[in-house]
Amino acid sequence: MTITRPAATAAEQFALRPRSPLQRIQQVLHARPSISPFLVLVLAFVAFAAINPRFASPNSLSLVLQQVAVIGALAVGQTLVILTAGIDLSVGAITILSMMVAAKLAEGQGLPGAVALGVGIGIGLLAGLLNGALVTRVNLPPFIVTLGTLSVFGAIALLYTRGQSVQAVDLPGLLNWTGETFPVGEFRISVGVVIVAILYLVVGYALAKTAWGRHVYAVGDDREAARLAGIRVDRVLLSVYLTAGAIYGLTAWILIGRAGAASPNAITDANLESITAVVIGGTSLFGGRGALLGTLLGALIVGFFRSGLSLAGVDDQYRVLAVGVLVLLAVAVDQWIRRFKA
Repeated sequence: MTITRPAATAAEQFALRPRSPLQRIQQVLHARPSISPFLVLVLAFVAFAAINPRFASPNSLSLVLQQVAVIGALAVGQTLVILTAGIDLSVGAITILSMMVAAKLAEGQGLPGAVALGVGIGIGLLAGLLNGALVTRVNLPPFIVTLGTLSVFGAIALLYTRGQSVQAVDLPGLLNWTGETFPVGEFRISVGVVIVAILYLVVGYALAKTAWGRHVYAVGDDREAARLAGIRVDRVLLSVYLTAGAIYGLTAWILIGRAGAASPNAITDANLESITAVVIGGTSLFGGRGALLGTLLGALIVGFFRSGLSLAGVDDQYRVLAVGVLVLLAVAVDQWIRRFKA
């Protein structure tokens, strides 16, 4: 008896239809969003090394890594928020407030470095809790919430410090420790860079291998579908903002070591640069798609462009222009990738 196979459904016929080379590229980038920033990073390295061989020297690359450490750390928290289809404009203000509280407590109140550091990270947690509560309990848009808290936290930091900086010589050794460097072959790596690397490994593992990470992606991809699937959306969002706040508090420690002081006027471009690193790294501004590996590559791309164009003698305004063009291209590519239909 011969069994006749039913005709392929329309969906099967669509899936089996031949794809053009451009569609295959779109499919690969949709599945692995970190590929495009990796290619940009490699091309940037080759181009800048060809323009000025000093760019590829261990000393130059060591400086790039140290310069990228602060923005790279902030971008971890920013990635978590953007994965949930939100955005955090208060990253710099939270970091400055955490840094200044820790520094002032150590310098003015004589608290041990470990205690001052713990309080600083706690300030970051509280700031993240406020952001998360306003988003989940009051149902305000993340953009509006963090735009408001940007001014609130920034003003509190200035009022608390009266606009005064705290120099490294007035701080305990622990708070300056992240700025210390050690040799790795021909490179010199700071303790802050090592902390950032560990941060990426821990948070990256949590996103890729735990139920919490899967819930973060699910909430960002479709909040209502996640709720119907039994995910406690508000709890996930609150945990994201809390985690991000703790990361910003930790970044304050890295910033003290990098800057050699605690200043309320530091990292004025932190908000834009952290968003830039995340977007260039392939994380979608619409949530639900991206990876920390891409964010790390995005932060390195920004560092490469700033250092490479500086060594090439390009005016600083053109460097800003180049980074802006990269952001626009990254968003355009993201929109194109999101149109892919499996």
